[in-house]
Amino acid sequence: MDNKRIQELEEKIADLKKRWPAHSVPPAMVLELDDLEEELAEVVEQVHREKDHAEKDHCCGLSCL
Repeated sequence: MDNKRIQELEEKIADLKKRWPAHSVPPAMVLELDDLEEELAEVVEQVHREKDHAEKDHCCGLSCL
C-alpha cells in the first residue's frame, strides 16, 4: 500500500512540474507542490520506520534462536 502511495505521489509531483509555468507561478501550485512533497516525505519516512522495525523484530527477537 505504501509503495503504491509513494508512486502515486511521485506521479502527481511530476505532473505538476510538467505544468509548472516558467514565470509567475500561481500560489496554489506552489502550495500543492509543498503539500505533495511533504506527504511524500512522511510516507517514505513511515516506510523506513516500518522496515527498520520489521528488521529489528526479525533479527533481534527470540524467533531467530
